[in-house]
Amino acid sequence: MHIIAVGLNYRTAPVEVREKFTFAERELPDALKALMGTKSIMECVIVATCNRTELYAVVDRHQLCGHYIRSFMEKWFKLPREHFTNHLYMYEDEAAIRHLFKVTSGLDSMVIGETQILGQVKSAFLQAQDMKTTGTVFNMLFKQAVTMAKRAHSETMIGESAVSVSYAAVELGKQIFGHFNRKTVMIIGAGETGELTAKHLYANGAERILVVNRTFERAAQIADKFGGKPLSLEEAIQKLPETDIIISSTGSEGYVLNRSQVAEAMKRRKSKPLFMIDIAVPRDLDPSIAAVENVFLYDIDDLEGIVESNLEQRRQEAAKIDVMIAEEMAQFEQWYKTLGVVPLIRALQTKAADIHDETMNSLSNKLPDLSERELKVIRKLTKSMINQMMQDPILRIKEMAGEKRAEEAMDIFVKLFALEELAESQQQAGNYPAQAAEPSNAASAKPVHKQAGAPAFART
Repeated sequence: MHIIAVGLNYRTAPVEVREKFTFAERELPDALKALMGTKSIMECVIVATCNRTELYAVVDRHQLCGHYIRSFMEKWFKLPREHFTNHLYMYEDEAAIRHLFKVTSGLDSMVIGETQILGQVKSAFLQAQDMKTTGTVFNMLFKQAVTMAKRAHSETMIGESAVSVSYAAVELGKQIFGHFNRKTVMIIGAGETGELTAKHLYANGAERILVVNRTFERAAQIADKFGGKPLSLEEAIQKLPETDIIISSTGSEGYVLNRSQVAEAMKRRKSKPLFMIDIAVPRDLDPSIAAVENVFLYDIDDLEGIVESNLEQRRQEAAKIDVMIAEEMAQFEQWYKTLGVVPLIRALQTKAADIHDETMNSLSNKLPDLSERELKVIRKLTKSMINQMMQDPILRIKEMAGEKRAEEAMDIFVKLFALEELAESQQQAGNYPAQAAEPSNAASAKPVHKQAGAPAFART
């Protein structure tokens, strides 16, 4: 088996590319089913946020998995692969696991150390688990990654500085206007990002906050927290002429505001500037709005680097988290290496139990006068003897599974105890097999952006 991660993010693809590869929330169950049905994939999780789309998978043929996953993306998004291949990255085994740990702890985020991604990865994993697209490996790996990220944020100061995408949007507004006093601010979208944006604006002196949302009740909840006013989208369009700053972060699949609506509003603003920030993916604001005179439009990619002064401390704390990640990876590696001995141990236990049952049946036939109590005592004692005899071999094979010659040790273990048939039946019953044979034409496949270096634990 191999663990891989394939995706694109804010580093490898601009927003106009990323927005073509987003999964609507209602689509994710079907997408997980389709990805799980892709050849060679044994487990899968899809992590989709405004800054990244990543497909995690346990595969049995890593040489061809890049091809299979690109084919899935090509079919799902209805785009030829030449339109996105250059934006993809692919990590295998150790590199894929390290990448997941960095993502959950916020070290791979646009704003280093942000915590929102942790909840997003956890939700993605739980949804995949509900859809039964995870199994032995990912159930362990993702739980460990989430737990490690929580510990990283509690034991370091990585999250002390108030930086996030919403914070960066507010900082950009301050650079343009200097302050928010006597400014009318419109927030479109009342999700988590919208609420954080309202919080930062309120803390920075915004006196009039308009909250726009498809669900009016949700807009009212956010507006009440910050002394704002809830609006429907239709009401918001009417309020455009008196709005100075617009920050939009909805999950809409189309533009919330177009050029003609903004151009009409600007006629009534009498040349007063309008500052607009689009932090949604796909974008909420028609990019052609930027051509309207006195309108200053920014998208999520423009925010990178705005909070640079607040990130130095987080970078120092990130070094501490890197050490934590290395420790967690070592623990997972040890568990992963011993995974392959599970079918062997269960096979040995099954064989011992069968021998014990046969012996007790024979004893009952040969000594029919034994009482039920006597049989019970004998059964207990003989079972204890067998368990004690198996204890050391099981302990040793677990230890040897983590060594360099693990595969040879497991082969010897199988031959010594004549477990060939039982071990095979245990694997077929649901335990992962040893390394799957590679197809003869595997060498011809070239995974995209493959990370250099042999994986530390490609075999179970």
